[in-house]
Amino acid sequence: MFKNLFLTRSFFTAIAFVALVFVVSFFVKTLFIAAQILLALLMVFTIIDAFLLFSPTIKIVVKRNTARVLSLGDANHVQLEFENRSPINLQIKVVDGVPMQLQSRNFEHSFLLKKNRGVHHFTYQISPKERGVYHFQNTILFLNSFLKLAERRIEYCTSEDVACYPSILQMKKIELLSWQRNIILNGEKKQRKIGSSYEFEQIKDYVNGDDYRHINWKATGKMNKLMLDQYEDEKSQQIYFLLDKSRNLMMPFNGLSLLDYSINATLAISNVAIKKQDKVGLISFSNAIYTQLKSEKNNSQLKKINELLYNEQATDLEADFELLYHQVRHFIHGRSMLFLFTNFESSFALNRIIPVLRSVNKLHLLVVIFFENTEVTAFANKNVKQLRDIFDTTIAATMQQEKIQILKTLNQYGIQAIITKPEDLNINTLNKYLQLKKSRSL
Repeated sequence: MFKNLFLTRSFFTAIAFVALVFVVSFFVKTLFIAAQILLALLMVFTIIDAFLLFSPTIKIVVKRNTARVLSLGDANHVQLEFENRSPINLQIKVVDGVPMQLQSRNFEHSFLLKKNRGVHHFTYQISPKERGVYHFQNTILFLNSFLKLAERRIEYCTSEDVACYPSILQMKKIELLSWQRNIILNGEKKQRKIGSSYEFEQIKDYVNGDDYRHINWKATGKMNKLMLDQYEDEKSQQIYFLLDKSRNLMMPFNGLSLLDYSINATLAISNVAIKKQDKVGLISFSNAIYTQLKSEKNNSQLKKINELLYNEQATDLEADFELLYHQVRHFIHGRSMLFLFTNFESSFALNRIIPVLRSVNKLHLLVVIFFENTEVTAFANKNVKQLRDIFDTTIAATMQQEKIQILKTLNQYGIQAIITKPEDLNINTLNKYLQLKKSRSL
């Protein structure tokens, strides 16, 4: 009892008042008896308050409702539910055991819980900034009765572990945007290609100009005229996401690293691609090849990708792009669309690997995605007030221009490229994917 019993601010205010009365009683003797009575009443009411709070009839049910998994970088809702099964009203202050990774040290919520099955719901938001397991600790309540002289501490066992995965919410949002864009594009005339894949559609009469290699000789013998196998244009394409896990993507923006932004985009676009009947695969690399997943379009592929992305961690080593080229050449069969998430801070960094990127682009359709440094952009656009600001803005503008030059260099060698702000990565990658798929660039 004494371990969980605390005296409130109201008690100390009251005891200070009683002490003041005792001080005044040195000068006004008649107040001495009144001060003693006040002290006795304060002690009695405090003891009554303590017994009320520690009565066996005090019972509160606490329940925490969290999502099955947390979404990285998004606002995730956590709900606390309280039910008062006690015969008195209780003023409650709750401190929830927020996971250590969130570094939340000012969590507190106060409310009045009505007696006899009174219920209160409280919802708060958390925004995880790293993947992994988040351990919610116990919920602690501080109870006050109507006297508010004593306070009881109760700890409820609500601890649980919740895994934080790449953003599911962003994945759903991008999926919705992709279908909305499809509705807009439905008004455009689409040209159908015949005979560009191996998916059989029908047998038809041969006409001048048809590919004679597709003549069906058995059907020709039966019909006594030339018959031709007609094939549908293949809708399914191979999409591979190449994740650079080197120190290039360790830079943080708004609490998330560039690798985390890339992982969220990979999951979101993979979901869209699978819904559009494309085969999706994954390769992550740094100084070595860490993850490789063959492209598939079955229902379990997205789950496999999500599990692999959950465990990806950045390294502080340099990326080996030559190793990536050899892996792509031997692991990926058939021409595919490759989305490479990486970053360049200087033209020198690009010039070292441009021969490798060109070699990959000859085998596949390569899309290089790198990031705009938003802090540098803010520096370049800030108002100049002092001489030092001129130097800062000039250097920032030079760095900004170098990023644009990197984009032009990639385009000059026929390599598709995107430069994007981290927060716009999902939508810009989606637009590029839909654009290339619509143009049938493969």
